[in-house]
Amino acid sequence: MRLVVQRVLESSVRIDGKVVGEIGPGFMVLCGVEEGDTEADVKYCVDKTVNLRIFEDDAGKMNRSILDAGGAILAISQFTLHGDVRHGRRPSFIKAARPELAVPMYEAYCAGLRAAGVHVETGIFQADMKVSLVNDGPVTLLIDSRRTF
Repeated sequence: MRLVVQRVLESSVRIDGKVVGEIGPGFMVLCGVEEGDTEADVKYCVDKTVNLRIFEDDAGKMNRSILDAGGAILAISQFTLHGDVRHGRRPSFIKAARPELAVPMYEAYCAGLRAAGVHVETGIFQADMKVSLVNDGPVTLLIDSRRTF
């Protein structure tokens, strides 16, 4: 499982012009599921997401988690995170999980975030989504459950 985590002041997702998910301060997370991902990958990503200390404390240091800061998460499914562009000019998505695996893994990730106490909004899996955000910092981090980077 691969994530792009962006600290935001606000973020929203629209489908056909209608807002289907919207948050204030927190994270906008793009979530890509890879073939072979398991519950262990989901657990690792949930733990990393909710415990990232990237919100400022009273001394101005990035030392608070989303749980400490009381932020929310907008989680968006994003199969293109597993696009391989090393060869040619057209990405290969062969490592991206098929929907039969990706949907339950993405839903388990969102459920895990909620179980940890975070308010979570989502888009709609496989929909043509328009995501907007105000990046705070900017702070953007990559998480990969297989620790390839």
